[in-house]
Amino acid sequence: MGAWNLATYLGHRMLPTRRTPAKQAGTRVERVSSMQPAAASPESPQKDIAGAVLATMRRLGVIGLPRNYEIFYEAMTGTDPALGLAVVALGNHPTQQELDDIGRRFFTHHHGQSVVEQAREVLARELEDVASLLRTERTQVEKYGRILNETSDGLANRSIISRELLQKIVGAVAAATSSSIDRGKQVESTLSDKSAELEAVKCKLEEYKRLADTDPLTQILNRRAFDKEIARIYSSRKDILFNALILADIDNFKKVNDRFGHPVGDRIIRTIANILQSSVRRGVFVARTGGEEFALIVEGTSEDTTLEIAERLRRLVEQTRFTDPATGAEYGPVTISMGICMAAEAESSGDLYSKADRALYRSKVTGRNRVTKHSSIAGQSGNKWLLYRKD
Repeated sequence: MGAWNLATYLGHRMLPTRRTPAKQAGTRVERVSSMQPAAASPESPQKDIAGAVLATMRRLGVIGLPRNYEIFYEAMTGTDPALGLAVVALGNHPTQQELDDIGRRFFTHHHGQSVVEQAREVLARELEDVASLLRTERTQVEKYGRILNETSDGLANRSIISRELLQKIVGAVAAATSSSIDRGKQVESTLSDKSAELEAVKCKLEEYKRLADTDPLTQILNRRAFDKEIARIYSSRKDILFNALILADIDNFKKVNDRFGHPVGDRIIRTIANILQSSVRRGVFVARTGGEEFALIVEGTSEDTTLEIAERLRRLVEQTRFTDPATGAEYGPVTISMGICMAAEAESSGDLYSKADRALYRSKVTGRNRVTKHSSIAGQSGNKWLLYRKD
């Protein structure tokens, strides 16, 4: 099911199959994968993909809105099988509401404001209902109090009280009390319902926050979450002393995209994200910060230990086979270059990122598939990195 996409369901004739160029040493042309229709090549230009997407939208009666185009483009290129299944489940002539529901599920970055606005409207409405309920309850309590006071005054002003009078008084007080109790139960039930509704809004906002911090392709944290986390480091001296930043970038990724197509590139990005996320201890911050760039924030380690973590991750990626699950075609080898900077070497979050990026660049220009420490390329005099020097 991992290689499934909407194009497969609708028919391969809609999107041309991607083929690699013939090898110079022979005439055999290798078929990469019939499940990768989005590859850009002379046989399958990007405009053909766009045309197929638009034709599919017209056939299904979908309005040509940019957000609708994004849904069908991503579904038909197979970057997210769950999205493809969700689109197919709509059938012919899906409503705009159904499409927007899918958009909210899979493209939160476009629908975040509407989620917040809806939550604001629900909160305002529920709070007004609660305030109105409490105002009504206050009026009823005051009315009950007046009945009790009037009854008490009436008893105090009478020198002779008959049995019949007492029965009337007891009946009136009992009725007022019973009515007050019933209203109290109704208020309690209504407030309980309102509380549940507000809790649902709270859960929806928490889920939106989670999605807003999640990269939709890899399901790990995104640049938004990374910017907040790296800024946190410089909120205290302790965090500065015990944090390190690792930047990783996939080597020659443009060549991978050009040769095999973006769906294959997306699959490689997802695989590497999974390697990085699953191969570090709990608590290490892992995010996708750009197209093929990742960042890790490691807390409580020395520079040497941070280097060991980066080297281990680099080797894991290098040793991973990247293949088409349907045909077994090899996409690799795929490697990553990495740069490290300790937080104590930098003056701010921006400076930390810049220095780690400088170390990453050094890894790139000196051959790729390697890890470089910023301290190894920085000046030796008067720098805070001396705190981490190996004895």
